[in-house]
Amino acid sequence: MKLAVVGGGSTYTPELIDGFARLRDTLPVEELVLVDPALDRLELVGGLARRIFAKQGHPGRITTTDDLDAGVEGADAVLLQLRVGGQAARNEDETWPLECGCVGQETTGAGGLAKALRTVPVVLDIAERVRRANPDAWIIDFTNPVGIVTRALLQAGHKAVGLCNVAIGFQRKFAGMLGVSPTDVHLDHVGLNHLTWETHVRLGGPEGENVLPKLLAEHGEAIAGDLRLPSGVLDRLGVVPSYYLRYFYAHDEVVRELGTKPSRAAEVAEMERELLTMYGDPALDEKPALLGKRGGAYYSEAAVDLAASLLGGGGSPYQVVNTYNRGTLPFLPDDAVIEVQAAVGHSGAAPLPVAPVDPLFAGLMANVTAYEDLALEAALRGGRERVFRALLAHPLVGQYALADGLTDRLIAHNREHLAWA
Repeated sequence: MKLAVVGGGSTYTPELIDGFARLRDTLPVEELVLVDPALDRLELVGGLARRIFAKQGHPGRITTTDDLDAGVEGADAVLLQLRVGGQAARNEDETWPLECGCVGQETTGAGGLAKALRTVPVVLDIAERVRRANPDAWIIDFTNPVGIVTRALLQAGHKAVGLCNVAIGFQRKFAGMLGVSPTDVHLDHVGLNHLTWETHVRLGGPEGENVLPKLLAEHGEAIAGDLRLPSGVLDRLGVVPSYYLRYFYAHDEVVRELGTKPSRAAEVAEMERELLTMYGDPALDEKPALLGKRGGAYYSEAAVDLAASLLGGGGSPYQVVNTYNRGTLPFLPDDAVIEVQAAVGHSGAAPLPVAPVDPLFAGLMANVTAYEDLALEAALRGGRERVFRALLAHPLVGQYALADGLTDRLIAHNREHLAWA
């Protein structure tokens, strides 16, 4: 089995490598290719990756290349974890929206749109080259904004599934609170990427006992603290929202906070400098503790599980993924990309039935889906007016003067990445 990781020079890659090494019985990788145009970073990451495999006794071979076509040739699955423009572009996504009093964040709001505009054309080019090299290969997308990118891939006819680590993070957290194995916890996880709610927490599988009321009663304060929301909000909602919902439920509070400290991108950039120095140490043969602060917790486990199921291995029968709606949520178009529990196998992901969704959550999903429609149109066809329309539709913008100001800033800060600009 051969896997390729596009964006393999990321400082996060050793986390993924550690997962491949620990879970080799689930996903027996024989060859792993790390693909990245940044050869200096790639060699540092690749060296550590080989040492991790060696220390854990993994027999697979790890290679590195900046040649995308050679890297994906013959791959059974290709994982996408790239960042167009790097942390510098992310830093801008997180700062210029604040000039208009809007949240600065890399996956939602105006910053998220900027990332989508930069990313979708690049990902589609990569996917087309993967299809030419091996039309049977699966594409697993971890590149943000996952919902929009996955929809672009599916609309272009690619064999693609989107992946996020929010659900597996909740699964692990709730399992710890309940004193059970993570495999015993099944989430009724519903929404769009980075716009999700845990409506039930079941023990044993899709039909198991719902213990969410028990979790909220006994651990509500701790859960709310992690989400940085008052516990009373969770009591009133009766569900556990993703931490990304704080950008919607406490937007102005978040904007004030972001204006008082360095961007997350600046923090991550400093962390990356330290990590790359560590990776260059030939004695290092495990992921360093600092990597745990980089973000993306449990992504490696989720990625291994998904790849194993898609490739006919021993993955879990049910997994939270991003895929076409196809009537699962009747208030959204069939070709919307939703993030829900699905049955995953070699033919792809089939969403499980979802209980009727509270209008409080369904309304926001529908609004953001409309934005994503317009965002994808802007990413595929370009043009100032399409960018403006997408921003005007976004619930975190929604005013024409704000949308106009944000449009001008977005184009000015991303001109080098937008062919039409």
